[in-house]
Amino acid sequence: MTESAVLLVATGFGAGWLPIAPGTIGTMIGLPLAWWLLDLSQGRQLAVMALLLAMAVPLCYLASVWLGGGDASQIVADEYLAFPVAVMALSMKRRLWVLVLAFLVFRLFDITKLPPINYLEMIGGGFGIVMDDLMAAMYTWIVLAIGLVFWRRYQSMQQLRQKP
Repeated sequence: MTESAVLLVATGFGAGWLPIAPGTIGTMIGLPLAWWLLDLSQGRQLAVMALLLAMAVPLCYLASVWLGGGDASQIVADEYLAFPVAVMALSMKRRLWVLVLAFLVFRLFDITKLPPINYLEMIGGGFGIVMDDLMAAMYTWIVLAIGLVFWRRYQSMQQLRQKP
């Protein structure tokens, strides 16, 4: 892959160059990918995500080198390739509100960098660039999984109350 092709993909096809909230805009690129993944079996979701994340590491590394090192704000491939992990294998149908909630929670974790996210970013290279976003996606998945359990219990209780 040429330098310009790597930078094009790594910067989210130019989204990373935006002056305001490039990470948020970059994560938005992951929304259609996450939506598509929800239609696949859990095994296929896992296989696709493993492949995408494996590709993200060298992609982000090369972009980092060409942009001067570190997790440059222009690199957003880590956001849009890690975000779908937040919703995969949740045993749910496609629900727009869940995807929007996942987006908001993911951005919260990615911005605040709660431990160990902040430590993973320090690893450096493409692996560190991708791992902090992957951990933010995993935190998001945990929050959503717990939230969906409570939501389903709430719905079940509502249905029981409506029966005569």
